[in-house]
Amino acid sequence: MTIHQKTESTGELFWFNGTLATIRIPGKAGVDNISVIEHLMPYGASPPLHIHRNEDEVFHILEGVMRFNVAGKDIIAHAGQTVLAPKGIVHSFRVESAGGARCLTVTTGSDFEQMVRQVGMPAPEAKIPPHEMPTPEVIAALTEACARNGIDVVGAPLS
Repeated sequence: MTIHQKTESTGELFWFNGTLATIRIPGKAGVDNISVIEHLMPYGASPPLHIHRNEDEVFHILEGVMRFNVAGKDIIAHAGQTVLAPKGIVHSFRVESAGGARCLTVTTGSDFEQMVRQVGMPAPEAKIPPHEMPTPEVIAALTEACARNGIDVVGAPLS
């Protein structure tokens, strides 16, 4: 299976942490600040282990297979499944399917969305960015942006 490299509908495109993040619904669009971001991710993509202080994070898998670690428990999720990472609970994920994965991330509040906007760079096209190993400076910038937006980085990405 190969995950689609293009997104079909509108949204703001960002290259974020080695992925394509498309903001489908920005938090400012509604009264409850619900944000919906679509992620297109390559095999092995994994954010650092982290905790959201202010918002639950819901992942709905559209394509591929992802392994989540929520509160120390591994969960394997396939297309069509949904995983909740409650606020205040340590979590991360890793893309396990060879062709990558595509998922929706839904949050209430704008912390995660604002961090994506601050750390990501506008994507020139609807494709996953070229692979680059993160430098210590990139890791520090991500950690600092997370802290400014109610997210505590507490460990390494999943391997």
